[in-house]
Amino acid sequence: MPISPEQAQEIAEARSQTHTTMRATVPGMEAHLYTAHEVLDHGFIRVIDYMGDDSAICQAARVSYGKGTKSVQNDEGLIRYLMRHWHSTPFEMCEIKLHVKLPVFVARQWIRHRTANVNEYSARYSILDREFYIPAPEHINAQSVVNNQGRGKILEGEEAARVLEILKADSTRAYDNYEAMISDDGQDGLARELARMNLPANIYTQWYWKVDLHNLFHFLRLRADSHAQYEIRVYADAICKVVADWVPAAYSAFEDYRLGGAQLSGKAVDCVRRMLKGEEVTQETSGMSKGEWREFMGVIG
Repeated sequence: MPISPEQAQEIAEARSQTHTTMRATVPGMEAHLYTAHEVLDHGFIRVIDYMGDDSAICQAARVSYGKGTKSVQNDEGLIRYLMRHWHSTPFEMCEIKLHVKLPVFVARQWIRHRTANVNEYSARYSILDREFYIPAPEHINAQSVVNNQGRGKILEGEEAARVLEILKADSTRAYDNYEAMISDDGQDGLARELARMNLPANIYTQWYWKVDLHNLFHFLRLRADSHAQYEIRVYADAICKVVADWVPAAYSAFEDYRLGGAQLSGKAVDCVRRMLKGEEVTQETSGMSKGEWREFMGVIG
């Protein structure tokens, strides 16, 4: 279970408090505040705080246009223009702070996005909970034969059962040894900062993660993509739902131009033009490598 009864009570108490403010608020985000949205078997995301809305993006963008230019285009049109032309600063005016509970190996991927403020649960100071990510059977896959960093077909039968048993047994044994090492019952007990090194990468950690909307969109563009690893993609998908309620116009533009769009190289654009003229273009005549051609064909169908 992602949250304990005590944590659920704390969330309920936090949500019962209201504060008077003159700053912009978003009803959709107010509904999300503090609520734990479950992810994987023990994980969650929670909105702790946020700043700005769609109008804040437009307000920042129009500063550089000068006084009296608000009628140039409506807010949604302006936001789509900014997204279409890869403007960044106006989107940086919005920020969000999330509380995330996630497996350590997912956190190691996540932290590669070095554009946020992060404070992680300290295993030097506190004892980690006995909670591990164990994949569901439908997410136990073989190595992909075409992508060195991806999954292939689903493992089945005895092999899948054996893998799951190994994951469960190794996690349990590692945590048993962790508890035995830090115990001060009849011994001094190993320092927590040393004992944690024996824990597996599927144990859960937690952090507060604060990021501006521009960099959040970059994170989501990579991690909500179908090629991203499943275990981080489900977190990105959960965040997408929150962002859609926070800045609906900006998220709609992001979904259209980034998640649903495609970026073509100069060679790819040339191939499209040749195809439109009726020319038969092949990988050999495209000037692309086999990998580039495969991806290009995936885009144009």
